[in-house]
Amino acid sequence: MSLQQMDGTALLPQADGDPGEDPEPAHEAALPLAAWTRAVRPSIITEMLGLMSRPGVISFALGLPSPEMFPTEAYLDAAARALDDRTSLQYRPPFAPLKRQIVEVMRQRGVACREEQVFLTTAAQQGLSLLARLLLDPGGTVIAERLVYSGFQQVLEPFQPRILTVGTDPRTGIDVDAVERLLRAGERPAFIYVITDGHNPVGVSVSPEKRVRLVDLARRYRVPIVEDDAYGLLHYDRPVLPLRALEDRWVLYVGSFSKVMAPGFRMGWTVVPEELVGTLGCAKDASDINTSTFTQRLVSEYIGSGHFARHLPAVREAYRCRRDVMLAALAREFPSGARWTVPTNGALIWLELPEAVDTTRLLPFALETESVAYVPGQAFDIAGGTAGRNCMRLNFSHSSPADIDEGITRLARAVRAGSA
Repeated sequence: MSLQQMDGTALLPQADGDPGEDPEPAHEAALPLAAWTRAVRPSIITEMLGLMSRPGVISFALGLPSPEMFPTEAYLDAAARALDDRTSLQYRPPFAPLKRQIVEVMRQRGVACREEQVFLTTAAQQGLSLLARLLLDPGGTVIAERLVYSGFQQVLEPFQPRILTVGTDPRTGIDVDAVERLLRAGERPAFIYVITDGHNPVGVSVSPEKRVRLVDLARRYRVPIVEDDAYGLLHYDRPVLPLRALEDRWVLYVGSFSKVMAPGFRMGWTVVPEELVGTLGCAKDASDINTSTFTQRLVSEYIGSGHFARHLPAVREAYRCRRDVMLAALAREFPSGARWTVPTNGALIWLELPEAVDTTRLLPFALETESVAYVPGQAFDIAGGTAGRNCMRLNFSHSSPADIDEGITRLARAVRAGSA
């Protein structure tokens, strides 16, 4: 028997069928998925997780922190204090002390905000997803750089938006002239997406002059900016003010503790105009109800102990050292025909090779012959084209200095042999 709706039609496929008829084989009946799923591209970042686990592989593929920089004893102490109150294991409202601590973190970033403007998220990725749901209608318009963080591409996929792309200068960041031309021509996107510090994948930080111009454009044309500042706390030179420090209405800020504490905490936040917080809460309820109560308490206890303020400079210094080792190795092994960015924030270097090199085709060869991994630049083309075809993204925060030096030597050998 099959379950039936009130009008008598089958609610679920009939298992028994009519007498004398063979039921349709189950494997031939495709589930009717939403239209957006037909355009989904497999994530090369997810594939990289498997490649990194292969024995002997030196991976520059993923933007992972170094496990050596996890202060596990301090985390254990913070977890024990969080568990002293068993409500840390219950459903609870957002933890107010953590929001107040984030207000102080933002103050150190040069941003003045109030606790009521801070919205806690399950890392920065959820912040981007919730803001997209808040601002973007299906089929709407977004301005973004042509080479852009793959996680943001995944955020956009269900909306099937019209994406207006602009370039990225490897020294000064997003092409603000191109953004202005689009707005002057009458385009009114749902938002402009920009990574101001430690751009993923290019590694560049937006120049101070361009930051002022972007904020001016947002005000003048009344277009929101979604500022992804996941790497903002990880700076190696004098930090530059984020866009949110220059504009508190048209800039919606996304932050994260993943790169400076631990990705496994999945702890992030947004800073938005206060009137948007309720709507964000409704969107989050539909997503995961709330960010892990225990994680909120653990992170708050860790910050409150004073250890975070002492540990953050050590994290920056360790990654500055790794960055410099990679830059020196690139200069030694790629003396001509290649260019790379020198990041002042974040954990990524963008390596551009001669036009004839296809880094997507080169990757299997590099893995097989030299046991070295990276992410091909073409994986970041939001238009699904060939931008970044001769480039690769290299991470310097995860590997040890010795492995970085050895890995760049292997990579250079693979490039020479694979391009011959």
